[in-house]
Amino acid sequence: MLSLITGVGAKGQVGEAVALALGKRGDTLVVVARSEADARARADDLVAAGCSAFGYGCDLSNSVDVDALQRRVTEQHGDRLDALVNLAGGFGALGPLARSDPAAFEHQLRINLTTAYLATRAFLPSVQRARGSIVFFASEAVLEGAATRGVAAYVAAKAGVVALMRSVADEGRESGVRANALAPAAIRTGTNEASMGADARFVEREDVAGVVAFLCSAGSAAITGQVIRLRR
Repeated sequence: MLSLITGVGAKGQVGEAVALALGKRGDTLVVVARSEADARARADDLVAAGCSAFGYGCDLSNSVDVDALQRRVTEQHGDRLDALVNLAGGFGALGPLARSDPAAFEHQLRINLTTAYLATRAFLPSVQRARGSIVFFASEAVLEGAATRGVAAYVAAKAGVVALMRSVADEGRESGVRANALAPAAIRTGTNEASMGADARFVEREDVAGVVAFLCSAGSAAITGQVIRLRR
């Protein structure tokens, strides 16, 4: 199986754990980060752990760069992709809406929603050929009853990710493509521990990775169009 995971640049983040889980089950990994050097470093780490992995740099918010990435991956690994995991993104507070910075709002849309759209647009034909799976990353913040004060841009972007996932799931049914989204609470990463404290209640990275691996397996063949909440 060939799996492509975006947002695998920094050590100690979720992408690293997801890639390792897929690699340990035998997938060939294409890991993508904004920096080619970071992507190759993470791929080297995965190879050292016994996985087959290749790193690629790409600005996933730029359609020209994403199309070029698609051509590179297809030329080097073929035109079938079993799994696409759209993990690239980031959190940012906006503050009170009436005093917010439009540039900050647009930034959240770009790094969370535009990246997922462009990667899916570019690689969907390859996923269709493999009748594969696409996993999107939303947030618990988009679910009913969540506290959203001060984070309107992040919530709007992640709500857009959910809507995008549902469209892909609907369009993909005839070709056998499955699409689902995870809506996790705060995940234990180095960044989150630094800002929230090590004793805060976190979803563990390995738990996230396990759910992604399941959604990218034959065992989830009947699951599509779902938003899956993860919390501790």
